Amino acid sequence: MAASPILDRTAVALVAVFVAMASVQTGASLAKQLFPLAGATGATTLRLVFAALLLAAVWRPWRQRLARAEVRAIAAYGLALGAMNLSFYLSLRTLPLGIAVALEFTGPLAVAVLGSRRVVDFVWVALAAVGIVLILPVFGGSAPLDPGGIAWALVAGACWGLYIHFGKRAGDVIHGGLVTSLGMIVAALFVVPFGVVGAGTTLLDPRLLPLGIGVAILSSALPYSLEMIGLQRLPARTFGVLMSLEPALAALSGWLILGELLDGKQLLAVGCVMAASVGSTLGAARSRDVPRAASRAVT
Repeated sequence: MAASPILDRTAVALVAVFVAMASVQTGASLAKQLFPLAGATGATTLRLVFAALLLAAVWRPWRQRLARAEVRAIAAYGLALGAMNLSFYLSLRTLPLGIAVALEFTGPLAVAVLGSRRVVDFVWVALAAVGIVLILPVFGGSAPLDPGGIAWALVAGACWGLYIHFGKRAGDVIHGGLVTSLGMIVAALFVVPFGVVGAGTTLLDPRLLPLGIGVAILSSALPYSLEMIGLQRLPARTFGVLMSLEPALAALSGWLILGELLDGKQLLAVGCVMAASVGSTLGAARSRDVPRAASRAVT
């Protein structure tokens, strides 16, 4: 019996989303290996510059003439994207990958909850708060985590929330691929001065090019494209739930590639944030289309 075309499309979409999440976390693990050579700001710069070049080659944004309002929308989106990446990489200097991703997820969770008036969403906020409190260095039983790293991860989450907001506004007036390409260029221009100050001429070291290009492909170009397949073929609720699994994949990637092993309390904290994200996604889907909050391809 021939397989159903709908099932085939769903299977392809599911595989695409899982590969996208694995690609992002593998890219983050590789980027962390750049830190001893170029620092967090240098690694961010290499990622965004090469990602901007790759996306520009695909979408050729120079062919599009933009109105002033469109330029403002793209600028806001790109600045949020650049700040999100920079603050997240700064958090990775001192935090395990799984913890940093879990804290960053508070941003899209906040966006989903702020758009709802349901009482149950406060339960998910409370559950996420429990996860954050478990991560904070106020309890015994775990190796203390750097407060500065925690703060940067939360800043990254806030920037992710702004990225979703401005990405939606930009995507409403301009084609998604073009917005992503132009936004990445703005993000790269925003981050380059930080990279130059932090890494200097090291950014021009040809030995960094393969790793920098690899990070750009794994963290940006490939997952953005694969997530678009998921967004187009999966129900919004399914997509949102799948993306909520990303902190677990981050913890797994950190363990396999970087040797970062989380203890029981830290795993519980990651689980609380994931459960809050899943609960918020499922609840929102009952009343409206789920905001594609967890996606990096929101436009």
